[in-house]
Order: sequence, then C-alpha cells, then structure tokens
Amino acid sequence: MDEAEAIMAVQQMQEYIDDNILRKITLKELAVAAGYSPWHAARLFKEVTGKAPFEYIRTLRLTKAALVLRDSNEKIIDVAMDFMFDSHEGFTRAFSKQFGLSPSRYSKYTPPIKLFMPEKVFDTYREFHKGEKMMSEKNNTKSVFVQVVERPARKVLLKRGKEATEYFAYCEEVGDVWSVLVSVKEAMYEPIGMWLPKHLIKEGTSQYVQGVEVPTDYANNIPDGYELIQLPPCKLMVFQGEPYNDEDFMDAIGEVWNHIERFTPSVYGYQWAPEAAPRFQLAPMGYRGYIEARPVKAIN
Repeated sequence: MDEAEAIMAVQQMQEYIDDNILRKITLKELAVAAGYSPWHAARLFKEVTGKAPFEYIRTLRLTKAALVLRDSNEKIIDVAMDFMFDSHEGFTRAFSKQFGLSPSRYSKYTPPIKLFMPEKVFDTYREFHKGEKMMSEKNNTKSVFVQVVERPARKVLLKRGKEATEYFAYCEEVGDVWSVLVSVKEAMYEPIGMWLPKHLIKEGTSQYVQGVEVPTDYANNIPDGYELIQLPPCKLMVFQGEPYNDEDFMDAIGEVWNHIERFTPSVYGYQWAPEAAPRFQLAPMGYRGYIEARPVKAIN
C-alpha cells in the first residue's frame, strides 16, 4: 500500500469523525469511509494517529464538551448526553481523567486546560514532503494590507522554549502549547507566536514563544510551565497578505516577510520600535491571508 494512500485513508476517517461527532460512530462506518476492512482501518488509524479510533473519538468528544461547558450555561448532564456519554457519572469520570478536574469545577472556574486538537494527517504529510521552501522575490508580488493598531496594557500567558528563534524549532523544543492557549476563556485575542524583545527574554530561554494575551486583572490558574508577564500599551503595524491555499502557507509567509523587509514605516509616520512589544504572528489560515505585526512608535 502506498504511504500517501494510507495516510489519506486515515484523514478520511478523521473527517468522518468530525462530521458525526454528535452521533454513535461504528468501526464499520469508519472502514467504509477509509475504503478498507474494519480490522485494517483500525490498525492504520492507530499507526498514524497514535490512538485507537474509539480512544480518539472519546478524547475529541471530551474536548468539544469542555468548550461547550466553557462557553455556555448548558447543564452538565445535557452536554454529556449530547456527546454520547450514557450518564453524568461516566462523563464526570472520563472528563476528570482527561483534564484533571471535574466538569462541574471546570464549568465554574474555566481554568486553562490541555485540549485535544488533532491535525489532519494527510495535510501534514503533504506539507512535510513539500519541504520548507520560502518564496523568493517574484515579479508578480501580491498585495499586502497594512494598518496600525493600538494594544492596551495587558498580560500574556506564555510558555518559553530554550533556544528557539522560530516556530518549527519552538515546536521541537516545547511541543504542543496551542491546545492549552485556545482553552483560555479570558483571552483578549487569539493565541499568537511571538518574538520577544531582548528585555523580556530570560537568560537561557528562547526568543520565540507562544502565548495568549489576557486582561491585566487576569486571576485564573497558570498551568505548570507557563508564565504570566505584563505588557505595556503599544502601537503595532499589522501586515496581512492575500488569501491563499492552505498548502501554500510557507509561500504566503515568505511573501509577507519579503514585503516587510522592503517596507518603510515612515510612509505612515512611524519607525520600528523592536523593544516596545513582541513582534507576533497569527496562526496561518488561508482564507484570511498570513498576518504578522511589528511594534512601531510615532515619529516626533
């Protein structure tokens, strides 16, 4: 069996699970989605994702249930039933085992927790084999939208690496952080990857980190290994590229970076202020284009 075909079959099972997460799913249904026998489909799924199909389904259901509890006032028993748990007690046991606290406590306090956020395995496979090439200068340069925004005083909940100066090295050093950051109910904005200014880098830690900005009065739990630091008000110049196909995200990032390197902020009456705030990037999403922000200050 071709490797790409096998991984594509697993992604087809993932997509079937996503589409049917609120109803009973059988191994036979997954096998039909994959185009293999039930035994072979289950073996492939475990080999590629590291989880047996029903362990994967249960873990994903618990994450989605946690988000409902975080963002709504639904009763725990109703959430449990919606996500195919037979009883309040069974849901509570499973939830407590996965997240380290009961659903009632989580619903009340909503501390950051580690959510299960599986990537689509075939998409990841395709990107890996495509390689990490960056777009070089081209004659048909695409448009990049530029604006200046103001950020208020705030804090950022982050996790430091050791030596990382960019996303891929950070992921190798630290692993999955995003699944915790997206669970933060008090988040002011979506999670970000940040290049810290020198004065915010602790000795022996990385320049590149991931975190989420929260209000200055944030008083919820700080997960082990994370840190809460203060950021002053600042101005940021935000660069947003054109929408792109998701598989072309490295090219899209390169296009924006090329534009920033050529850009003169004085056109807008500003100059770069790298020590005023972290430079940051949003998660690349093709429908909105790649977005990156760099700190600036007004030219007097």
